[in-house]
Amino acid sequence: MSIFKSSTRDIPRAAAVPRHIAIIMDGNGRWAKKRFLPRFAGHTKGVESVRDMVRACLENGVEYLTLFAFSSENWRRPQDEVSLLMQLFVKALQQEVERLHSNGVRLRIVGDLSRFDPALQQLIRQGEERTAGNERLTLTIAANYGGRWDILQAANRLAQACPDKLGQWQEEDLAPFLAMAYAPEPDLFIRTGGEQRISNFLLWQLAYSEFYFTDTLWPEFDTAALEAAIASYQQRERRFGRTSEQLATDTKGNSHA
Repeated sequence: MSIFKSSTRDIPRAAAVPRHIAIIMDGNGRWAKKRFLPRFAGHTKGVESVRDMVRACLENGVEYLTLFAFSSENWRRPQDEVSLLMQLFVKALQQEVERLHSNGVRLRIVGDLSRFDPALQQLIRQGEERTAGNERLTLTIAANYGGRWDILQAANRLAQACPDKLGQWQEEDLAPFLAMAYAPEPDLFIRTGGEQRISNFLLWQLAYSEFYFTDTLWPEFDTAALEAAIASYQQRERRFGRTSEQLATDTKGNSHA
């Protein structure tokens, strides 16, 4: 069984500060284009924003930060851009793992990693092993990840593990095989860059997340922008299928507990 509550089967605790924030980091290329720079300059600048977000999450008490770095569909981009992105991924791992470790951050990489170069796969394993004991913040990078891939790989693993229950599987049977079974469902989903779609990201896990879309390009998304997103989240009613009246009664009852 999953160690975290499912938003479709239970009513998770709605904390004032989102426990888990998931972000699609969009707008690197447009940031560079506005400055007459190559697209790769935007991706490089975007790494700095990742560093800022980690720091901001630590300061705000966020426990899980998940970033969509490279989707399973991003292989469709021009080959030279994909090659440069892979080089940037290697460089970031080489330069950032010790910084993460010294700040108590655990690094996890999720996705179909088999398509990556063996040297990159080794760096990923080393980074995860180096930070495995850290508990202040879990930083997950989704790389060659797709929500449909995640559900399919979980179903295939479940079929191998529990063939005797074929045709009788429940949600709690599948959940432990999802790529992010180690984390609660995101409370807040953010997409920068002006687009308003989830682009095959965490299709299962975003069932009851609060969505926040902003025109701010990822290289310009700073601590103040994150705090604005959290402030918006704090104004939402997280009903999980209930009515506002039920939520008010439940909140009142919990305040006297």
